[in-house]
Amino acid sequence: MFVWHSFYLMNFYDRAQEIKRLKKSFSSAQPKLVVVYGRRRCGKSTLLKRVLSEHDFYYVAPQADEAIQRVQLAQVIGEQIPGFDRVVYPDWESLFTNLNNNLTRSTTLCLDEFPYLVKSSGSLPSVIQKLMDRPERQKFHLALCGSSQQMMRGIVLDSSAPLYGRANEILKIIPLEAGWLMDHLAGSPEQAVIEYATWGGVPRYWELRKEYVSYEEAVKDAVLSRLGVLHEEPARLFLDDMRESIQAYSVMAIVGNGGNKLSEIAGRLQKPATHLSRLLDKMIQLGYLARETPFGASLKNNKKSLYKVADPFMNFYFSFVAPNLSRLELGLVDQVFESVSQKLNHFVAKEWENLCRRCIPMLPIEGISFDQAFRWWGVNARGDSMELDVAANDLDKKFLLVGECKWTSVRNPDHLLQQLVEKARLIPGVRAQQEIIPMIFTRALEEPPHAKVQVFTPADVLGRLR
Repeated sequence: MFVWHSFYLMNFYDRAQEIKRLKKSFSSAQPKLVVVYGRRRCGKSTLLKRVLSEHDFYYVAPQADEAIQRVQLAQVIGEQIPGFDRVVYPDWESLFTNLNNNLTRSTTLCLDEFPYLVKSSGSLPSVIQKLMDRPERQKFHLALCGSSQQMMRGIVLDSSAPLYGRANEILKIIPLEAGWLMDHLAGSPEQAVIEYATWGGVPRYWELRKEYVSYEEAVKDAVLSRLGVLHEEPARLFLDDMRESIQAYSVMAIVGNGGNKLSEIAGRLQKPATHLSRLLDKMIQLGYLARETPFGASLKNNKKSLYKVADPFMNFYFSFVAPNLSRLELGLVDQVFESVSQKLNHFVAKEWENLCRRCIPMLPIEGISFDQAFRWWGVNARGDSMELDVAANDLDKKFLLVGECKWTSVRNPDHLLQQLVEKARLIPGVRAQQEIIPMIFTRALEEPPHAKVQVFTPADVLGRLR
C-alpha cells in the first residue's frame, strides 16, 4: 500500500529560496513591491501566508465590482485598524492613502488574485506605480499575487505597463521536481515514478492524491469521474491564462494524441502553420507545451522540432481523459481505467525518459559536469534511421554521455552497452576524440554488467531531482 503524509501545509519543499527572498523583502526598512505568479495550485498563496506575520494584511480578491473589492479589503484592514472599514473609499488611491496614514510601523499588504482587481479597475497598476515612485511616503510593502500567468507577466514585464521596472522581486512559482515526492511516500521509487507521471509536480494534486488509499481509486474518483475535482482541470487553467482557450485545448488534444509536428497540428486544425506560431510560443512560455529538438541541432530549427505536452498531469489528461470524454460522460469510469491500465507502462516509460534526461545536469557523473541532455533521432552517419534516449556533452565537450532508458528490467547490460557506444559514434558531428560515457537507466538489472558503466535506477534518478 502507498501511504501518503500530510506534508505541504507543514513544509515547503524546494521553496527555500523563495521564502528567503520574501523574508528579505518584507523585513526591509524601505517599502518593496513583490510580485508572485505562476500556475494555479502550485502553492503561491500558501507560500505567502507562511511568510506573512499576523500583523500583515492578506486579501484574496473576488471576481466582483471594484467598489465591492475595496469594501472587502477595508474590512480585512479594519480587523487590525479599528474604524478603517467605516469609511467609504471612492477609489484605490484614497484607500491606500488612509492605510498609510494609519500605520505606526512597517507592514505588508498582500493582494492575492490581483488580476481580478485589475479586471475591475484598469487604473489600479497606475495607482500602485505612484505609490512605488514615492517610497519616502510609503509605510507598507506590497505583494501582488496571481494565477493568470499571462496577465501577471503583462502587468510587470511588459515594457509599456505602469509597473514595468518597479518590482523589487518577481517570483515565478513552478511545479515541484519529482524527487520531492520521495520525502512523502512510504512506497517504492518505481511507484513514485508512476505517481509523478500521473500527477506531475503540482502540490495541490499531491494533496488530493493523498486522500485516497490506492492509485486506482485516486485516478478514477479525482480525474476520470465527471464529478472529479480534476476532471475539467485543463479547461480551467486555459481560461486563467489564454484568450484562445478553446484553440489551446485543441492543440493539447492533438499533441497528446501523437500529433507532434507543426504541420500535423496545423493540418488537424485546418489552419496555416504561420497562424499558430504565437499560440504555440505562448503555450511553451506558460509551461503547457515543450518544443523538442534532437541533440546537437539548433533550437531554432523548426524542421526538426517536435512538440510535446510538457506537464505530466496534462500529458496524462490528454492521453487518457480527453479521448474518452464521451464514455466518461456515460459513467464508464471502470471501462476507461481498464484501458489506462493496459497502456500505463508505455505511458510511464516516456515520462521515465524525461526524468532521466532532466537529472543529468543536476550533479556530476564520474566527477564530470554535463550540460542539458536531449534525445537524438534522425539519419546516422551510415544513412540509417537511429534514435538515442539520452545524449549530453560535458561543459568542455571532451566527453559525450549517451544513455538507454528502460522501464523494464535489463537482462544483458553488456550487449546494450556495446550498442550504445556504437550508436554514439554514428551521431553526425560527434568528434572522434570525444570519450563516450555510456549509461543505463532501468527499473532493475537482472545481471550485473562486466564492463564499467553507470546504472541509474528510479531511486538514483529521483534522488538527483530535488
